[in-house]
Amino acid sequence: MSGINSVVLEDAVIESNSIAAAGPVVTKGAVAEPGSVYAGVPARKTKTIDKELPEGDINRIANAYQLYAGWYKE
Repeated sequence: MSGINSVVLEDAVIESNSIAAAGPVVTKGAVAEPGSVYAGVPARKTKTIDKELPEGDINRIANAYQLYAGWYKE
């Protein structure tokens, strides 16, 4: 995921479950490790995301979607 005003240069890779915070510059050819947060200019790893957090967020979003979709059923 890329935050507001993120700049991801060519051949850079943001791996699964990684976040480029607001305003970083991910340099050419850089690889953001899975499950990490990157920030700054140039972007550097600033935090490791707890492995349980993404799963919990996915479940929360899926449950909310089902609830909201139910509001619009005829």
